[in-house]
Amino acid sequence: MPLQCGKFKLDLSHPRVMGIVNVTPDSFSDGGKHLSYQAAIDHAHRLIAEGADILDIGGESTRPGAQPVSEQEELDRVLPVFEGLRDVAVPISIDTWKPEVMRAALVAGASMVNDINALQAPQALAMLAASDAAICLMHKQGKPDNMQLAPQYADVVSEVLAFLRSRVLATQAAGIARERIVCDPGFGFGKTLVHNLSLLKNIALFAELGVPILAGLSRKSMLGAITGRDAGQRQSASVAAALLAVQGGAAIVRVHDVRETVDVLKVWSAVNEAA
Repeated sequence: MPLQCGKFKLDLSHPRVMGIVNVTPDSFSDGGKHLSYQAAIDHAHRLIAEGADILDIGGESTRPGAQPVSEQEELDRVLPVFEGLRDVAVPISIDTWKPEVMRAALVAGASMVNDINALQAPQALAMLAASDAAICLMHKQGKPDNMQLAPQYADVVSEVLAFLRSRVLATQAAGIARERIVCDPGFGFGKTLVHNLSLLKNIALFAELGVPILAGLSRKSMLGAITGRDAGQRQSASVAAALLAVQGGAAIVRVHDVRETVDVLKVWSAVNEAA
């Protein structure tokens, strides 16, 4: 079943790559690189040329320890980028948990909302129900400024599944069709390395949600803990993690390194399709 993304219908019969465009000074991997709206627009066009199927535009860092920014500051960062990308041939997502930022981005051309808060903010569900945008519901424990202090679970896989199941049901009850919904286990959002590895190893279990799964592992600290490399040196680990997620059933991988991820998935698809 294709994913309804505004005017787009995204075929998920093969894995899709979401390219990251952070319009922030403090994101963990590329903070400050695309802070000017023209730099962000140029980067977005590069990612499309490299094969990105979706773009994810964010104006507020959600890295561990990040402090929130005002609604107006977030709008000032992202809206010029959406205006500059209005005519591109791929869906564009707004990475935000704030309903008013979602609303403004949808008016400016967003086709998807990627919400780390899983539409739990007041009015978020009602506002999205009135649109035709796709929605990504993510799990997190705590808030960005405290989520990595002491995350605890009795059973991380079952607890994350239970949360996402409840949010899918709430989203559908608000009038949002299943073909518009994606779920993200939230790697690195209130999880230790052990938690993240358990989620990745068991990602196939998330198929029970009945909606596509998005995996965001690119350059995250779990990969640094495994490899000992800084964020800017985690390209190989990120591509490996994306491939593992896709092998487990993820329909979309959210990445910084689009070209490399696209190439690896082309090889994986070719092998799978070989006689």
